[in-house]
Amino acid sequence: MLLCSFPMLSALLALIGAVVYGSADFLGGLAARRLRSIVVTAVAAVAGLAGLGLVQPLVGGRWTTGDVGWGVVGGLISVVGIALLYACLAIGPMSILSPLTAVVSAVAPMLWGLLVKGDALKPVGYAGLAVALVAVVLVGFIPGERIVRPHARGLAMATGAGLAIGAFLIVIDQTSVDSGLVPLVVSRATSGIVTVAVVAVLALLALRRGRPARSVLEPGGARVGATPSGRADLEHAAAGVDASAQRRPRGAAWWWAVGCGIADAAANVLMLLALRAGDLAIVSALTALYPAGTILLAAVVLRERVARVQWVGLALALTAGGMLAVA
Repeated sequence: MLLCSFPMLSALLALIGAVVYGSADFLGGLAARRLRSIVVTAVAAVAGLAGLGLVQPLVGGRWTTGDVGWGVVGGLISVVGIALLYACLAIGPMSILSPLTAVVSAVAPMLWGLLVKGDALKPVGYAGLAVALVAVVLVGFIPGERIVRPHARGLAMATGAGLAIGAFLIVIDQTSVDSGLVPLVVSRATSGIVTVAVVAVLALLALRRGRPARSVLEPGGARVGATPSGRADLEHAAAGVDASAQRRPRGAAWWWAVGCGIADAAANVLMLLALRAGDLAIVSALTALYPAGTILLAAVVLRERVARVQWVGLALALTAGGMLAVA
């Protein structure tokens, strides 16, 4: 896990991580069509924890009080981000709140890296950050969403969700180089405990109201498949489900949720490696391009049409990646 400073490697890892994050969101979005959002998040957290638990002994890493503490903080911040994400999307409109969340999640750690940590970039690097932010907005665009004026509460919650996602990167960046995957394991365990506890409480409340505990599995509220890191696929979870889909068994949805968790954990590892090799400002800007992975999978797997504005965003994302790689 010990890496020297290699900006080009860091940018590449961050871009790959963004695509993997988007893949996790895509699977989470599909799972959320048949399962409640918080259930998807809980299953993903447990699956990701299992995957990290298997890999961590092979990678190694010191279990220090400081790194464990940062891991706990990261897990709690992720849960806050997920809660705010669900809340803001329930208010809408997604066409504005989704890009806003992504932009804030990039800007917050970017400013921390530049102003607090002291990251220094070449002029092309600062231009690359600007291009990346434009790309984040364009790739996060949801085709077909009717644009309406957002409520102040929705804007505040979307901003809070973005800050929480960005804070997760800042927190993980505070961990020591020789900690290996320890912070990620602890973070995932924390978010898993909290989300599983929430599902358990919902099941108990359902029983008290005379409903079966399995009713907690039914999709309700804002349909959004969220990863334990707080990111989410909006378009595919929010899409309507036809009657035939409603009658299908949930088996595939469980596997989609498991795949979501494993992919999200893998993306976290790539993000951690990118942070070890480069600057927080660059990693945060490129990681925020995670909707690109969702768009590409939707085009390949579901044969969905990619909007022209999203193609522009993807092109700008690659441009930004190249600019930041030489920064």
